[in-house]
Amino acid sequence: MASERQPRRAVHGVLLLDKPHGWSSNDALQKAKWLLRAEKAGHTGTLDPLATGLLPLCFGAATKFSQSNLDADKAYRATLKLGARSTTGDLEGELFDPLPVAVDEAQIRAVLARFATTLDQLPPMHSALKKDGKALYEYARAGEVVERTPRRITIHTIDMVSWHDAELVIDVRCTKGTYIRTLAEDIGAALGCGAHLAALRRTGSGPLDVKDAI
Repeated sequence: MASERQPRRAVHGVLLLDKPHGWSSNDALQKAKWLLRAEKAGHTGTLDPLATGLLPLCFGAATKFSQSNLDADKAYRATLKLGARSTTGDLEGELFDPLPVAVDEAQIRAVLARFATTLDQLPPMHSALKKDGKALYEYARAGEVVERTPRRITIHTIDMVSWHDAELVIDVRCTKGTYIRTLAEDIGAALGCGAHLAALRRTGSGPLDVKDAI
């Protein structure tokens, strides 16, 4: 006999989830919604499966302010591996174009400072952004490259946390829609040695004023 389906219930509030590596934002949302048996739920911004860190999940009445947090600035701690590019821009792809890493801390800081501005960023092919109803990564997996429209983004701050053995850790505060893997590739190109994203953790996602939503 099939197990009896558990009834849904009204759950209101925000769950600040430390999303683990390997889960998509929707994976996390559906697991939490199932565990809480919540009637209504939504998340406040997509994180790649590679990324870990803060993912606010909104339930019930709190979903009405999820859009404001989708539009809010984001903060990340990113680890870049210099000296090679990746077919996906991160560790999940194949590495290619290895180059010697002949840069010092002063050069890195100077390059990072150039990215603390408003710029047009081309979305990566390996992303969930849709074109003609199909995610870009689906085209990429089929070996297709499609035309994409650059997005205007702003990097408010970008700071070097550490630099050791071709591994660069940076803190970034930016507007929504910023692709950190693309930023990593652009930094590597500016340094002349290539780079790809090795790890990513979201550390902030705008103000969460729960009392105004409940």
